[in-house]
Order: sequence, then structure tokens, then C-alpha cells
Amino acid sequence: MKRLAFYILLSVCCLPALFSQTLAEAKDLYLKGEYAQALPVFEAEYTAKPTDANLNQWYGVCLYETGSDLTKAEECLLVASKKNVQDSFFYLGQIYTQEFRFEEAKEAFDKYETLLSKNPRRKKEDLEKYEANSARLEDKKKQLSRLNRVVSNTEDVQIIDSLVVSKAEFLSAYKQSHSTGRLDYFEKVFKASKPVKSTVYFNEKETKIYYGQPGKDGVYALYSMEKLLDDFGNERKLSDNNFGLTGDVNYPFMMADGVTIYFAAKDYDSLGGYDLFVSRYNLNNDTYLTPERLNMPFNSIYNDYLMVVDEEKGVGWFASDRYQPEGKVCIYTFIPNKTVKILESDDERYLANRARITSLKDSWVAGQNYSSLIASARKAPKEVVKVVKDFEFVINDDYTYYKLADFKDKAARDIYYKVVQKKADERDLTKKLNESRTAYSIASADKRRNMTTEILNLEKQIEQLQAEIPILEVQARNQEIEKLK
Repeated sequence: MKRLAFYILLSVCCLPALFSQTLAEAKDLYLKGEYAQALPVFEAEYTAKPTDANLNQWYGVCLYETGSDLTKAEECLLVASKKNVQDSFFYLGQIYTQEFRFEEAKEAFDKYETLLSKNPRRKKEDLEKYEANSARLEDKKKQLSRLNRVVSNTEDVQIIDSLVVSKAEFLSAYKQSHSTGRLDYFEKVFKASKPVKSTVYFNEKETKIYYGQPGKDGVYALYSMEKLLDDFGNERKLSDNNFGLTGDVNYPFMMADGVTIYFAAKDYDSLGGYDLFVSRYNLNNDTYLTPERLNMPFNSIYNDYLMVVDEEKGVGWFASDRYQPEGKVCIYTFIPNKTVKILESDDERYLANRARITSLKDSWVAGQNYSSLIASARKAPKEVVKVVKDFEFVINDDYTYYKLADFKDKAARDIYYKVVQKKADERDLTKKLNESRTAYSIASADKRRNMTTEILNLEKQIEQLQAEIPILEVQARNQEIEKLK
């Protein structure tokens, strides 16, 4: 009995030491930035002592850094701020910035700066800490200032629907018309030795594809390929300098005009991770114009990507992981504006809410019924039986072939394969000839003399191909007709 009493007494005496040791470890994790590991301990301590300013500070910061509960984080940090806990103002400023409460964010950052200026800076380590804190504050103030400007340029766009889906299957929410082309996942179209987080856009006739993929440096860039006989080829990088952007460029969508391209990119001054951009192809010099970043609400301080505009349905879609848990993404449906229309309002709160998309109905026009448009946007187009047409070759009044597999006679197929190759050569040489003629027209006299021979050779090669192709076509046709008899 005495031994039992001894153990009970020992346990009671040791319990506070063990508990305080756990709290000490949590503080250490907190200082190392390992907030997820520290969170459970601070949560337990906070539950026991809900008015303790330091515990409110630690718990609130962990909630913010882990994205667990911003409302609770603000509540805790406000308690800490009443006791002038310095970092509480820094984190309150960040919360207010994310919620576009700009005046409150400025006040919080100003208070943090005031408290920071009172810190001792005599020792080297104190000075270094002060400079580091000042630098991070300056970054947050710049972000605040920029967001304030961007919100004032929010586009007045009607967002009529939204759907939260798994990131792994987010294309399932895009129900675009056949005339808009189609989308697929990179890893379903191409074989890759490592995971590639990208999509592939096929134009309506599926004669050209656009996609993003990482280079040797790991940075994503946009590429295109053209349909050849049985596969896609002639890979081409769309922009040698990645559209002048510093990070990944990904998730392309080309409009039916073949000129306007939407994509997502990570740039040094991105609002969030991926921002949405639009650029246009310059036919005169075979390059793309400097891209324009889209306004809010298309962009946010989170990842926004894969903008698709369906002109036939009169709607568009874009993906965003704003306010979504890990692994989820929201696909917003909107009505595209013919021209950019900036939202005008003196109500800063209203502007902020429209920029953040806190309510879809805030963007709706009074008296407008969107039900039929929403139903159309959600409806998948009917499956169309596709006839693969690699070429069109008339055999006789009864037969027209569209692919090599249509040939019944092997010899005829082999002959026509040469036709296909020679036509491809003719296209390439014609393109090169046109480029040479353009260059010739603006070249100096000395350079023209050197270019003349090249142009004449190109013309001769094209003439030869144009003479050979009809002969081969006749041979292939006659050979196939014999087989069909």
C-alpha cells in the first residue's frame, strides 16, 4: 500500500515537469517553423488557459500557418494583440490582407512596425533579427499595396456557377462544345518518365495540340505539335523566352481563331501561385505578343489556371484552389465579356467581395435568369463519331480514302505513302521559299546575290515535286482499282 502511494505521489510530482517539457518542445518547433507539429500541444494548452496572451499568439500563428482555421486564428491573435504581443500584429495584418480588409491590415502592420522599432539593436544578433523582421514586413506591405490596386481594377463579370472537384479529375467539370476543341491530361496523351502536371489542348479538327511540359531546368513551358500521318510531331516551343515570364508557364487553351491563347504562369510578381494570362499570336513575325495578366476575380492570391472560353455555349470556365482544402479545386463558370468592363463602386467591401468571389449572386444582373445557361454549361456535348482524315484521295466514284489503312492493296498503299511524304516536303519547301522571298525583299544588294541561288534551288525542288506527285497518284489509284475489281 505504501509502495502504491509512493508511485501515485511520484506521478503527481512528475506530471507538471513532463507537461512543461512538452510545451517547451512545442515552442522549439514553433521557432523552427514546424507549426503543424506544434499545433496540437498549443491547442491543448489554449483549451486549458484561453485567456493567456502568449498561448493565444502561438496557437493563432499555428492556425494561420497551417491554414486550419483563419477565423479562430484571428480571434486568438486579437487576444494577443491586446497585450501588445508584437508578432500578433504581423499575422493579423496578413489575415486582413487575405480578406482584402486593407485599412485594418495597414493599421496592424503600422502597429507591428512601431513595436519593432522599440526592439534593442545593440548586439549583432539583435540587429540581424531586426533587419530580417523589417524586410519581411516590407514584403507584406508591398503585397498589401499591390492587392489594393488590383482590387480597384476588378472586372465586372457574371460568375454563374461553381463546382468543387478533385484536382486529379478537374477536367471532368469542363463540358465545352466540340467546336471549342477538347482537353486531356498530359500523362494520358504522352508517356512520361516522371509525373507531369499539365493538360493538352486539341483544336476542333485535332490537327494541332498545345501543352505545357518541364524543360531540363524543371521549368514548364508551352509547346505545340501538328498532326502527321499516325501521330503528332514537329514539336515547337511557343516562346523562346517563355513569354518574358520567370516561372512555369502551363495549362494552355487556344481560341478558335488560332491567335488568342490563354495560359497560367508563375511569375516573380504573381498574385498567388499560378496567375491567368492572355496573349495573341503575331502573324507578321511568328511570335506571341507580351502577355496580359487577367484582372480579378479571375486571378487571386491562390492558384488560378486553365481558362477555357466556349463561344458556342456563351460561357467560360477557370479553375482555382482559393478557399479549397488540399486536393480540391473549384471550377467557376462565367459569361465572357466582349470587352473588359471594370467594376465601378465606392463600396470598398463590395469591391473586395466581388474580387474574392465571396458570393456568385453578387455578380448577377438583377432580373436575369441564368438557369438555362447553367444547364447548358453543365451538359456534356453529344459524342460525335469521328472520321479520321489524314488526307483525301479519290479512287473512283464509289471510293474515297482518308487514311493509309483504307488501301486494300499493299503496293498501292506504299506508292501513296510516297505521295504523302512528297506533299509534306512540298509544304516545308514552300514555307521556306516564302520566308526566303520575304527576306530577299528587304535584304541589301550583296546579300541578295547570295540568296538568289538558294531561291532558285527551292523553286526547282518544288517544281520537281509537283511533277512527281500526280504521277504517283495515278499509279496508286490504278493499282488500287485493280485490287477492287
